[in-house]
Amino acid sequence: MTTLITDEQRALLLANSRESIENAHFDPRPVVKLFTPNAGATWLLTEIDPDDQDRAFGLCDLGQGFPELGYVSLAELEGLRGKWGLPIERDLHFVADKRLSGYAREARLAGRIVA
Repeated sequence: MTTLITDEQRALLLANSRESIENAHFDPRPVVKLFTPNAGATWLLTEIDPDDQDRAFGLCDLGQGFPELGYVSLAELEGLRGKWGLPIERDLHFVADKRLSGYAREARLAGRIVA
């Protein structure tokens, strides 16, 4: 189990996943923002696969100018280290102010996640 997300966030991510399965037009707000403190990578996660709770979905930006929607392994994120060996962190103050599609649209225009 990852320490990157709280139990409450996990419950919301799972609920979003169930809603997404039932409603193809569901456009949730990101639940959690993860980032590398000094490497420019950011993840805005909206869902966790109920059948594989290591697999999360959201807007992923590796800091190379090409943010995209996709899946990521929470276990892999847990093991990643940025510059100077710093681990990925959860933004403790992040509150989504728009739906995932809004963040994705802005990220495509800016070449990075703007949150």
